[in-house]
Amino acid sequence: MNERTSRWVRRFHPTDDARVRLVCLPHAGGSATAYFPCSRAAGAIGLPVDVVAVQYPGRQDRRGERCFDDLGAMADALAEDLRPWFDRPVALFGHSMGATLGYEVARRLEARGAELIGLFASACRAPSAQRIEYVHQRDDDGLIAALKELSGTDTAVLGDDELLRMVLPAVRGDYTAVETYRHDPGAELRCPIQVLVGDTDPVTDLAEADAWRVHTAGTCDVAVFPGGHFYLNDQLDAVLRTVTATLARWGATPDPGSG
Repeated sequence: MNERTSRWVRRFHPTDDARVRLVCLPHAGGSATAYFPCSRAAGAIGLPVDVVAVQYPGRQDRRGERCFDDLGAMADALAEDLRPWFDRPVALFGHSMGATLGYEVARRLEARGAELIGLFASACRAPSAQRIEYVHQRDDDGLIAALKELSGTDTAVLGDDELLRMVLPAVRGDYTAVETYRHDPGAELRCPIQVLVGDTDPVTDLAEADAWRVHTAGTCDVAVFPGGHFYLNDQLDAVLRTVTATLARWGATPDPGSG
């Protein structure tokens, strides 16, 4: 695909000769720019991967669009938008809500015959490991408190009350989508899954991370990193090493230890 972006996808550091495309899905309340550091770092270390990021409606350059509050409907729309991006092998990387969304997108793509390299599920309980939560029903102050507790929103935004309240509709829509999601038993993934989780994540414990194994007919491995729900911010180099090694293990890129 020659275009820099599509409706849902943003390319910050295009790598046109990459062997693989890694499509990154943000957390609840997040935007495509959450993966800007990942995209930049991947290019800096010469990772043979075209890192692209998903932009959900209702934020940044899509702020005028209505937010999704249904994860299945969001997966339908995103899966359709991703079709032109399969000009090379594709893997999905989702953090928190993005992992559940990535799973549902992968189910839809595989049902249409697409061959995915694999799914990276970061900081997210397995779809079948359901907790009943009601953060989306809190008032604005309660929603802001939840964001600050996880420290998932940019600190500059958290410190600017006016800016924070501007993004709350998108945050509430995302939390509604996540908390009303229920796993629909049916065909599970054919592609392998690599789970990544912080060792002090209050949202996902190790048993809930390990439960991803039932959602694929392929292999499923779990990598544990120091940190909480947003361990990714402090462990980016280690995460990229894991991504690199995993892609090689899946046969998508050369073994980084060879040559």
